[in-house]
Amino acid sequence: MNTAPAMDKAINIADLRRLAKRRLPRLVFDYIDGGAEDETGLARNTGAFQDHQLLPRYLVDVSQRDQTTTLLGRSYGAPFGVGPTGLAAFARPGADLMLADAAVAANIPFVLSGAGTASIEAAVQRAPEHTWYQLYVSRDAQITADLVRRGRDAGVQTLMLTVDVPVHGKRERDIRNGFVPPVKPTPSALLNMLGHPRWLLDMLRQGLPRFENWAPYAGEGASAKELGAFFASQIPFTQTWRDLDTLRQLWPGKLVIKGILHPADAQRALDAGVDGIIVSNHGGRQLDSAPTALDVFPAIRAKLGQRVALMLDGGVRRGADIVKARALGADFVWVGRATLYGVAAGGLPGAQRAIAILRDEIDMTMAQMGITRMADVNADCLR
Repeated sequence: MNTAPAMDKAINIADLRRLAKRRLPRLVFDYIDGGAEDETGLARNTGAFQDHQLLPRYLVDVSQRDQTTTLLGRSYGAPFGVGPTGLAAFARPGADLMLADAAVAANIPFVLSGAGTASIEAAVQRAPEHTWYQLYVSRDAQITADLVRRGRDAGVQTLMLTVDVPVHGKRERDIRNGFVPPVKPTPSALLNMLGHPRWLLDMLRQGLPRFENWAPYAGEGASAKELGAFFASQIPFTQTWRDLDTLRQLWPGKLVIKGILHPADAQRALDAGVDGIIVSNHGGRQLDSAPTALDVFPAIRAKLGQRVALMLDGGVRRGADIVKARALGADFVWVGRATLYGVAAGGLPGAQRAIAILRDEIDMTMAQMGITRMADVNADCLR
């Protein structure tokens, strides 16, 4: 089925979300869309951007505009990348690699989730210059060390350590649907799946999505269900600063830590030798009462200055949101749900459409702001 025409009709990320919701059964859509507990953190993530206003400047020649952004020594075509999203193949078979393809086409980085459904090796083969890998530290230290080795041997240049999952957040939509380990969909969730025949046919053709990176450790011939149970037995695991120090010794490439919200933690991470920090509340999926990345970002920037690449994620739905984050001092911005909505709605064309929407909105915002280079976005752009 050619999904491109429908994707052309999506004029914003909210349109892609609606298309994804229409195609996906409730159980899968809620997993992608939901947050922890009352989802107030989820709402604050998007609302935080609305609390900031951009101050336009006119009578400037903005006929040529450039979004090129440098991050960790690499030049990218836009100031945002495709962040890690777990179990993406539930949204669309092959979704991880589709997101990688879309990132390559746009010359932006793609992060393969530690709960991804494609292997590190497959992702790097697909996007050798653009793939990062998100690491979840395993209860078994040998597994962690081997995942690091595999990333190095495959050619991953940047490793992203996520630290904000000492336990799983209370994601009540998932609990109600039975989409928590061990997964046992409720009767109503199963009935709802029957109302989405295209998705169901995709799942029957593909089989249950597998945690491919964990297959070497779960026993030969482990089924998708057995892999899921094994993954759940290893993750989450309570990490300490000692784990970060050990990882810094193991990993020779660029190391980025994700999930920092406190300035003192940011300083400790910098002292450990990280190359980048992502200020994040895990998309509102962990601690519902946590502050937004946007709200705590200025204090962290003030603490660290320009000594490290400082990034953020959470709640990005518009290109103007990315410009606001840059104006607040972010070196780079990551999107997760936006591109996952796209790939869920329309496969590779949907992922490309999500990226194109954000890039087009950034371009329009720059023109309205009287700015021709992304490097010139600064605090003067905010009212």
